[in-house]
Amino acid sequence: MAMSEIPQVFPLDSEKVYYSSDDLTLDTPEGPKTLKVGAWLNEDPVRIHKMIIREKVLHVDQIEVYNPLMSKLRRADQQYYKQYMGLNVTIDFPGFASDILAKIPFENDPVGFYKWWRKGKHEEKVYLSKANQIRLFQKVFLMEPKLMLKKDVDFLKTF
Repeated sequence: MAMSEIPQVFPLDSEKVYYSSDDLTLDTPEGPKTLKVGAWLNEDPVRIHKMIIREKVLHVDQIEVYNPLMSKLRRADQQYYKQYMGLNVTIDFPGFASDILAKIPFENDPVGFYKWWRKGKHEEKVYLSKANQIRLFQKVFLMEPKLMLKKDVDFLKTF
């Protein structure tokens, strides 16, 4: 085998900041695979995101890699994206001229948010962790208990 036929390997360097044109070799079910970081964003955006956010082993340029990754992530795996974003997702909330972060009405108008989220059937638009559900339900229960659905009151009673 000639030297040019030996595939080059570009192992992850956790000290390096990666740009979209940098080569990176990652293990895949088919074996090691080398792609430009920009191509990995299309190939496996969830894996790349986890390497950056959870594992903190991949450091990337914010503008050239991370911002496009977030856009691709939203389209590639909406459920993962919503869970990651939580209350930082933008929503079309009544009374606001443009989209706002979900945490604004969640914090400032819990009753209105509850009506919109639960009663307005918008649960799929904003992922609330168990802790945030408890916070929301407790606030609404103190302010307007009659508004709450039985299942949410029962959920609160389990804590």
